[in-house]
Amino acid sequence: MTEPRARAARQKVRGLLYAHGDDPDPLPETVRVLDEIVTDIIIETCHAASRHATLNNRQKVKLEDFKFVVSKDERLLGRMIELIGMEKELKKARKVFDTDEGKVGLERGGPGRKRKRATKEKGEDAEDMGEADDGMEDTMFGAFTSFAE
Repeated sequence: MTEPRARAARQKVRGLLYAHGDDPDPLPETVRVLDEIVTDIIIETCHAASRHATLNNRQKVKLEDFKFVVSKDERLLGRMIELIGMEKELKKARKVFDTDEGKVGLERGGPGRKRKRATKEKGEDAEDMGEADDGMEDTMFGAFTSFAE
């Protein structure tokens, strides 16, 4: 059993159950059990990908490690590749519509830059991941939970 902080969002599980025909207000026990199953599958897959990366003399886990781990399940691999493709298309579409309008002071040496340095000096985490990590949790959650049909 995993730690409570590692659990998937309960509301997502409730929504998933409702989307697949369950009651709008499912039993708490059902939500808890499905949450445990999904979380355990995700954690086991991450550990297996980590082992695969280690066997290939790498410290960082790459996307190819996850592809290798799920390669035995054709449906899961297909869904994973489909979601990765959709994510790339969305990034491309965002770049097309992303303009510099309304971004005042972010040019080199502008007020936005000074503010970022000031927060760093205070000891706060000023690192901006941008869109690099947006939606990855949902993507992985969707890949593992889309087979409940």
